[in-house]
Amino acid sequence: MRNDKTLTGGQALVRLLANYGVDTVFGIPGVHTLELYRGLPGSGIRHVLTRHEQGAGFMADGYARVSGKPGVAFIITGPGVTNAATAIGQAYADSIPLLVISSVNHTASLGKGWGCLHETQDQRAMTAPISAFSAVALSPEDLPELIARAYAVFDSERPRPVHISVPLDVLAAPIARDWTAEVVRRPGRGLPAAAALQQAVAKLAGAQRPMIIAGGGALHAAEALAALSERLAAPLFTSVAGKGLLAPQAALAAGATLCTQAGWDMIAEADVVLAIGTEMADTDYWRERLPLSGEVIRVDLDARKFNDFYPCAVALLGDAKASAEALLAALPGAARDAGGAHARVAQLRQQLEASHAPLQLIHKAILERIATVLPENAFIASDMTQLAYTANYLFPSRAPRGWLHPTGYGTLGYGVPAGIGAKFGAPERPGLVLVGDGGFLYTAQELATASEELDSPLVVLLWNNDALGQIRDDMLSLDIEPVGVLPRNPDFALLGRAYGCAVRQPQSLDELERDLRAGFAHPGVTLVELKHACAR
Repeated sequence: MRNDKTLTGGQALVRLLANYGVDTVFGIPGVHTLELYRGLPGSGIRHVLTRHEQGAGFMADGYARVSGKPGVAFIITGPGVTNAATAIGQAYADSIPLLVISSVNHTASLGKGWGCLHETQDQRAMTAPISAFSAVALSPEDLPELIARAYAVFDSERPRPVHISVPLDVLAAPIARDWTAEVVRRPGRGLPAAAALQQAVAKLAGAQRPMIIAGGGALHAAEALAALSERLAAPLFTSVAGKGLLAPQAALAAGATLCTQAGWDMIAEADVVLAIGTEMADTDYWRERLPLSGEVIRVDLDARKFNDFYPCAVALLGDAKASAEALLAALPGAARDAGGAHARVAQLRQQLEASHAPLQLIHKAILERIATVLPENAFIASDMTQLAYTANYLFPSRAPRGWLHPTGYGTLGYGVPAGIGAKFGAPERPGLVLVGDGGFLYTAQELATASEELDSPLVVLLWNNDALGQIRDDMLSLDIEPVGVLPRNPDFALLGRAYGCAVRQPQSLDELERDLRAGFAHPGVTLVELKHACAR
């Protein structure tokens, strides 16, 4: 037991995080993080024990997407960092604020190759390409500066993950002064230049067929975007990350349909496209390039986006909400005739309805049952599975931060831990996970965390087609004989019960609806296994 009252670097770091508003951390204690964990008791921060560091990263990601606050993970040196790297990469691709605190070997050994436990040649270099920055604290007094720098990214820049490595001796060293209350926040991301705003207003005011594409960077701008869409009589598309920005029943809501032929045809008709808070990535569009014939106005925090795949006529460097409000204030106040735009969105919906292939019709039937019973304030965390791919454009999201999908990096195994993490970010909201049998087995062990920690509804809908279905279908479409796509699955019901879940196995869509309803009424985790044959 330590008898002195001087805080160690690890203890002080935890206190500092608490003062930044951190209320939850995800992780697994190890021999290299003991001094970090010394600071948790009495800190007010809840520690959630995950069963794998990748799960810790995905849980922190889900927490961040639902709450809007940075998700935080504590992981060990070496294998902890490499295990979490996939989750860090996913957060980087989807612009999610993630703070990963790891240990690293003693400062005297760094880069020496002495063969220390968990040693890597350069731990910082492993995460640098998939983070806003990756740094090593070489003394306890480096920590407040590095945490302030991390929150500057989260508050003022494109929000991406940050990895801070703390050597074992720095975690254990007494601090020279008490810096635990030195909280530095830089809220606000500012307005674009006035001249650029004027150019954008002129182009939007003169447009005959304006349209809007909004992404995850605009999740806090829903009200302003709805008003801007109405003012311009502009149909509003979203990326997958932006689902829910406009109520699905709104006459101008074109949804996340830019991955469909109907969506491509419609966006090609725009003479001006306002792209706000979206990197306009092919992972949202399912094609290399959108058929844009009109001018593009872009609002983004990342200046690199202005001249990449879609060079823009006007670049607005600034916050999505502030920029949308500034455009609204400067645009003519007179209402435009929206009849044509309303009719075009209605036509888009009709075209989508007529375009479903047989597999998508099966998915549609499942999604309709989900929509019938899904609680009003629920969120959905989805994995990389065919059911979710269809749901990305077909399932209506009622509000922002209600649809969590690993779009950019596209990693299997995201859904279950992200859904668990989201429950900690919004414990009052029921959760639904959509996951395929292949992706489920990447992170199924995190059901142990869910059963241990959750006392409110989380329903895991396991879409079991006994295959890596998308890859099998891709092989067949390319005339490749399927190899490695028909795994032998375990008994998922037994597995779920072993982890303490309530388990249901509906044999029809009617039973699915009944079982989902029961799951949302159960104060804990329910695993619903739906076989492909039972959904026909």
